[in-house]
Amino acid sequence: MAGKVIILMGSKSDLDFSHEIAKYLSALGVEYEFRIASAHKTPEKVLNILKEYEEDKVVYITVAGRSNALSAFVDANTLKPVIACPPYSEKFGGADIYSSLRVPSGIGSVVTIEPEGAAIAAAKILALEDRELAEKIRRYQTSKKMEIEEADRSLRCSEGKNWVA
Repeated sequence: MAGKVIILMGSKSDLDFSHEIAKYLSALGVEYEFRIASAHKTPEKVLNILKEYEEDKVVYITVAGRSNALSAFVDANTLKPVIACPPYSEKFGGADIYSSLRVPSGIGSVVTIEPEGAAIAAAKILALEDRELAEKIRRYQTSKKMEIEEADRSLRCSEGKNWVA
């Protein structure tokens, strides 16, 4: 498969959340790398990381809590797709998500708060030029649909009733 996902975290505290994203990327067979750099504290490092992958086929998934400047900063400085996946924080009651949603003009990052969603979105972008990966995604999504069908069958059998009104 050509291409990979760069999971760029704002700090080491984002690592556990990023491992959740990586779990879904692995399930789809998508290569990934973890990197850490802060838009606030080490903006030069962020720019250097972007330069490292400038010639590569990559999708960035940015993971940063609180004031998520990382996603918009990365998007403003690359032509590669950027998916912001900020971890939910009870401390702020979810209000910190606005820093991922309300970004300056000219920024085109997409936002999802679910690690699985970020992984699927990144895989679909890479699958635009990779039929094998597209097929893996199709199978994965079909398996999720089958889980619902099985849950319905199981419920109907265990209740011994046909829940039709």
